[in-house]
Formats: sequence, structure tokens, C-alpha cells
Amino acid sequence: MNSTKPSTSALQGIKVLDLTSIVFGPYASQILADYGAEVIKVESLTGDSTRYTGPTMEEGLSAIFLGVNRNKQSIALNLKQEQARDVLLELVDQADVFMHSMRPQKMKKLGLDPQTLRQRNPKLVYAGLYGFGNAGRYAGMPAYDDIIQGLSGIPDVVQKQSGTPRYLPIIAADKTCGLVAAHAILAALFQRERDGRGQQVEVPMFETMSSYMLVEHYYGRHLADQNQHAGYDRVLSEWRKPYKTLDGYLCMMPYTDLHWQNFFRHAGYSELAADERFTNISQRTKHINQLYEITGQIVEGQTTTYWLDFCNQYEIPASRINAINELEQDPHLQDVGFFVELEDTSGKYRFVRNPVSLENSTVLVQMPPRLGEHTTPIMENLGYTPEEIQQFYKQQLIK
Repeated sequence: MNSTKPSTSALQGIKVLDLTSIVFGPYASQILADYGAEVIKVESLTGDSTRYTGPTMEEGLSAIFLGVNRNKQSIALNLKQEQARDVLLELVDQADVFMHSMRPQKMKKLGLDPQTLRQRNPKLVYAGLYGFGNAGRYAGMPAYDDIIQGLSGIPDVVQKQSGTPRYLPIIAADKTCGLVAAHAILAALFQRERDGRGQQVEVPMFETMSSYMLVEHYYGRHLADQNQHAGYDRVLSEWRKPYKTLDGYLCMMPYTDLHWQNFFRHAGYSELAADERFTNISQRTKHINQLYEITGQIVEGQTTTYWLDFCNQYEIPASRINAINELEQDPHLQDVGFFVELEDTSGKYRFVRNPVSLENSTVLVQMPPRLGEHTTPIMENLGYTPEEIQQFYKQQLIK
């Protein structure tokens, strides 16, 4: 390993104009910012709504905003006004990536459609982050995390397991689609390095989450000439949950044949190790409810610590449950410096760093921007004079 601390970032020199809001788009652009891209968050004069979502020490820097907007700059433009749009177009001329989450019809009306912008800047990667692909009948429909979770089948598989349709208690669609958007933009930038061309990128939430869901749950439907069901039985089992112990809960996952043989034999149930229902993965999948129910009955007879020691001794994957409020105390996360604290004028803030490490690249954590914090310097860099910038402020074209 190279012990010299890197002085550059992987995406240093890449400029991203980010017109997205809430979580989907900002999470994607935050990943690019973490890797060193200059991300300019283009906001309305009232700002991204997540600036006001959750606890805060300073208005406009609320909790949800802090989670997806580190390492960025902010310029606030009234894009309903032509002069403000002209500022954005000047930024487009310098940009490598333009990303937004507005309906194509609205972007066309503003003169910010892909054809117009890529005519100005042929090397531009133009990324549209939508609820639905524009070739389908749902195009343009409102799309929030709950809607996309519902359409992609998440409440249905939860109901199959628990008996009640529910959303996952995380913003699963926004965050998953944000990850996909980031890697799609990176792929387009990589292709541009080879052929010199920009391109239009479309990242639709519904299609993305359906793809994500069907990795395991398309299951028997892969066999096109057989009428088999969708849904991976093992993960849909009502017994797939942390095992109750004498004093708490255990996350344990024997998976291979050897795992299960070791578990049953050393727990004192050799007859189950030889049971034809459980001797191989195919049979275990067919009898998964019985397997998990029996395992639960065995586990509940000892303490969590007993089973953690047992599983460690026989190399069976297992762990305790971390409560959300306890994650900061997890010894492994402390070892790797996962949580970062920053001093700011309004107080001390704590962030989760990007989980990735790059040997030859810095991955920084810097404060998310206040609304319009960088409007003046960005416009100065475009060549506007102090007098012109003041006129923009007076006319409420910028903030």
C-alpha cells in the first residue's frame, strides 16, 4: 500500500450542476462530490425543502438536508426569470454533468432540455432523474418514495412475510435510485473519456426499484416456459427474523451445508443434521418455514452471549442487533473513523463519511452549504461585476 497521503480526488476537475432536490438526486450528487467533483447545487430562492426537514441548530440546515448535501456549493437562482436562466446557461457551458429531477416538459419550457443544452455543450452528460421512464404511460406522474415502493412490490412482499402491507422504514427507493444514478453518471463520464462525447442519461425510479426488487424475487418467473411463482421463499418466510434468546435477540444465518451441520450437531441435535429436509440448500429452501421455526426453538433456550460464542467457535455467521442510537458506539465503526465531527459557526455537526476508501484519492467531508452561500463567488467566476451582482440581488433574481 502507498503510505503517502493522496493530494487529489478521483473526480477532481469534474463540474456538476445539480438541480435535483429532496433525497434521490442529492444523494447521487453527494456521492460525486465525495469523490471530488465540484458540485454546484442550483436551488430556488426558497431552497430545497429538506433544508427544513428534521431537527436543526440553524434554519436551512436541517437533519435530512445534512445527510445528502455535504461537500457541495449552493447558488440560488430564480429560473422563472430569463436573466437568472442565462447565469445557469453560462454554468452549463463550463459543466461536465447537468442533473435534474423535473418533468421534461418543464425543462423544455425553461429552455433546459437535453437537446438545447447539449447543443451548447456537446460534451455534457445530461442526467434526468425521473419517477418513470419517458417512454411509458406513467411518464410525468408524481413519484415519491412511498409511491415507488408500492408500485415496485415492496408492501406486497412485506405482507407475504408479516401479514400486513407496509413500506420499508427507510427511504429505500430514493436512496437505491440515487446509488444507481451516481454509477450511471460515472459510466457516462467514463465513456466520454474514451470517445469524447456527452450523452443523455435517464434514471427512472420505478424501473430501477423494480429491477432491484426482482434480483431475487423474480425467482421462478425466470423460467419462461413454466408457470412458477415470483418471490424468493427463504427471505419471505414469516420466521426470517432475529431469533429470540433467553435475554434478547440474535442475528444468525447458517447458510452452507457445513454451517447447518455444525449448528445442529454441536447444539445437541444430531438427528436434525441428518434430516433429509435440511441436508442441502435445495431441500432447506423447500422446508424453510420448518427449518427457521425449529432453529428458533433451539436458540431461545440460551442467552445471546452464549450463541455469539457458539457461532464464533463453529464459524457460523452471527451478530447482535445494533440499535440505531448505538451505531456510533459500534467498535468497528469507531475503528474505521466512520463518524466525522465538524465545527461550524452554529455549532458542532456530526456526519457519516463515504464508506469507500480510495488508495490514491482523498474523500473529504465538508459542511453542506447554506442557501445561496456561493452565489456571489460563482457569479464572480463567470465574470459578473460586483455592481451587476448587486443588481441581481435587488431584482430578486438570485439569493
